[in-house]
Amino acid sequence: MKNKKTKTIKVDYLARVEGEGALYIKIKDGSVADVKLKIFEPPRFFEAFLRDRDYKEAPDITARICGICPVAYQMSAVHAMENALGAHVNGPLRELRRLLYCGEWIESHVLHIYMLHAPDFLGYDDAIKMAKDHREIVERGLKLKKIGNQIVNLVGGREIHPINVRVGGFYKTFSKTELETLTENLKWARDAAYETVLWTSKFSFPDFERDYEFVSLSHPSEYPFNEGRIISNKGLDIDASEYEAHFEEVHVKHSTALHSVLKERDAYFVGPMARYNLNFDKLPPIAQEAAAEAKLGKECRNPFKSIIIRSIETLFAFEEALRIISEYDEPKNPFQETQPINGEGFGCTEAPRGMLFHRYKVDKQGKILDARIVPPTSQNQKTIENDLRAFVPKYIDLPDDKLTWQCEQAIRNYDPCISCSTHFLKLNIERN
Repeated sequence: MKNKKTKTIKVDYLARVEGEGALYIKIKDGSVADVKLKIFEPPRFFEAFLRDRDYKEAPDITARICGICPVAYQMSAVHAMENALGAHVNGPLRELRRLLYCGEWIESHVLHIYMLHAPDFLGYDDAIKMAKDHREIVERGLKLKKIGNQIVNLVGGREIHPINVRVGGFYKTFSKTELETLTENLKWARDAAYETVLWTSKFSFPDFERDYEFVSLSHPSEYPFNEGRIISNKGLDIDASEYEAHFEEVHVKHSTALHSVLKERDAYFVGPMARYNLNFDKLPPIAQEAAAEAKLGKECRNPFKSIIIRSIETLFAFEEALRIISEYDEPKNPFQETQPINGEGFGCTEAPRGMLFHRYKVDKQGKILDARIVPPTSQNQKTIENDLRAFVPKYIDLPDDKLTWQCEQAIRNYDPCISCSTHFLKLNIERN
């Protein structure tokens, strides 16, 4: 580039992501020399908090890790604990867990689609400004999210940091009549979610595709929430108990969050795009039809189109919630009794942002001896940086403000939750 001077751009506050972080891009002689996604939120030591606590406390403690996806942390915790104790929850209790997960996916996906990501595609700084021109669309998003909240509130006991989940099941279960109070709203929401798929499919998307290694759970007969094997499109097929033999977390100087990588092949990609690419055939007919109408194939490698895939998963969640309620029979007992033993347990579930791994060691008194939690955003960090290295050269001659916009939009493709592993981002672009 003609301009040999160093140039720095700072975005002191980035709404529409969760947590505190910074992006550093160095451009030298017209090429991207360095990219760092810097995460500088202080570590919150939840794994340390869990040590010496009773195993039954794990779901409530881990729920506090995130206000957007507490159900994911609870579900991974209870599955890991039950694995350690040799317990397995089936029948209506398992279905109630899937229903609760439906509520969380709806809440999180709708928030991201309507409030965090759509303004990028429509040219607005935020959803409030977008609402001035698209009031009905924003109101539709708010109503959809409210219905997700209603599911979590009913099944989980409250909307944020639910309190009804326990090892072995729930503290309280519900009659079919109680669950059916959600049905009419869910039917409206299913139609509105279908419209959301078509709405997002009409956005303009950069021409950008990558050869990702997608990683997600895969279940023989259902789109993954709680259970399944860990698979990838490049040959991985393992049980959750084998996770640490194939994945490792590494420390990088520019981040307080660890980078998770595949030992054999390095960076990988978790989340809606991974689930969609690996489990398309498990989506219900209505979701597959919506994908076809949106002109989205069974595979998608353009991360900017993740907003369409989140819309399809939202549609799936409403359809799945209606199915669960229609087939539900109240269980005789709200939970299975569990007894502590010396054991080690592993659990993976699919948080809205991707696969979430938990491992616990417990003793025969039920005391937690060790805990490990690997959130989705830490698993995607390296792929985000790799994407930016490939993406920025296409726009390198843009003015810094426009390049900044494009980079922020690219980061939001992942809906990163830095607090789990972003409301505040500093973006530095250094040009030499």
